[in-house]
Amino acid sequence: MTRPPLPPSPAASPHRRQLLKTGTVVLLLGPHHIARGAGIVAVRVWPAEDYSRVTIESDAALKATHRMVGSPPRLAVDIDGLDLNPALRELVAKVRGDDPNIAGIRVGQNAPGVVRLVVDLKQDSKPQVFTLAPVAAYQHRLVFDLYPAHPPDPLEALIAERMKELGSAPPAGARAAPPPDAPDSLGELIARQIERANTTARPGSTATARAPAARPPDAAARTDRLIIVALDPGHGGEDPGAIGPGGTREKDVVLQVALKLRDRLNNSTVGGNPMRAFLTRDADFFVPLATRVQKARRVGADLFISIHADAFMRPEASGASVYALSERGASSTAARWLANKENDADRIGGVNVEAKDSLVQRALLDMSTTAQIRDSLKLGDAMLGHIGGVGRLHKRSVERANFAVLRNPDVPSVLVETAFISNPDEERKLRSEAYQNDLANALISGIQKYFAANPPLARSRQV
Repeated sequence: MTRPPLPPSPAASPHRRQLLKTGTVVLLLGPHHIARGAGIVAVRVWPAEDYSRVTIESDAALKATHRMVGSPPRLAVDIDGLDLNPALRELVAKVRGDDPNIAGIRVGQNAPGVVRLVVDLKQDSKPQVFTLAPVAAYQHRLVFDLYPAHPPDPLEALIAERMKELGSAPPAGARAAPPPDAPDSLGELIARQIERANTTARPGSTATARAPAARPPDAAARTDRLIIVALDPGHGGEDPGAIGPGGTREKDVVLQVALKLRDRLNNSTVGGNPMRAFLTRDADFFVPLATRVQKARRVGADLFISIHADAFMRPEASGASVYALSERGASSTAARWLANKENDADRIGGVNVEAKDSLVQRALLDMSTTAQIRDSLKLGDAMLGHIGGVGRLHKRSVERANFAVLRNPDVPSVLVETAFISNPDEERKLRSEAYQNDLANALISGIQKYFAANPPLARSRQV
């Protein structure tokens, strides 16, 4: 009987020798070291002008310490309980060249069980580093929010756009906002900037001021009233919103509708006065609910319109709806359910509770006036009439619920649910550019109808 050949000895097998070496390392490190590393679920980078966010999602809570380093500016973060792995290295490739805040990310094993991330920055930043507990589809999240130390002023951006249309430009280094105690209309503020640009000589020069005739004729009159409509595309960034059966994300659809509506508003007038749209977000990033309200206040918005795409437990639910604020209770059980779901956006999108600005917190606590809610209902009625010409209405009257994003005592505010993204037929429509255009046309027609019956007042604005 012939015996089978003996397997090669470990000494004769390079593969076996390598296995033994690896096994020796494992034994030296011990099971405690192997178990201490958290598992990385995903890494994400969200770039935006407002701020850039880096998220590390893991199956266990992570603990991190951070510090800023200057010249050039960078954020160094040490994450405990973590070993360097391919998932973390993916962060390096996720940084986009057009990111306004992040130039690049470097990762390395700083010590056993400690990974160091270095975020190279394009400008001075004010970082916020915090953790989020598991919620919805997310596990534990470690978040780095990188805010510009000198953020752009949205009001200045609107003024700059309008001045460009008028054929003028603000003087170098000039800021749009007057002293804090000087209330002024936005139009008057623009006219003042135009006047300053045309009458101010360069510092150190003996040249006299240029003649007033150099400025565009009737500039002050032409900027007497700029109508600002704040558009608020719901969700964004870490918060996808509702997801349709075909995988369509609410945050993507509502942003497309808002961008189309913005273009129409920017080419429209009210009583001869130009309209200008202001978006609380113009890209895929998350904006906390209270910050959305604060942004609209900062630019002195005349209207606030939050755009969403509804979802419900039953796929047959269909039709568009418009909601106004209710401080006493919802007009229906479905309205209450929806408001609770939308008000949960901060938990899903991820808010650094400890770093919330006091003004932002107060924005959520402000009580809307009876007059503001009355005007919101008028706006909602005007919009419903035109939305009904595009598709089916879920309810033919404006519904009421306690939406956090509508708590603005100064501005008529409505929340538009464009359709049920959970309905397969309506999901297909929402993905259609033609249907998005129809929605944008219906929304601007409703806005114009509202202003025709309720002309905007020449009110002062604290800027």
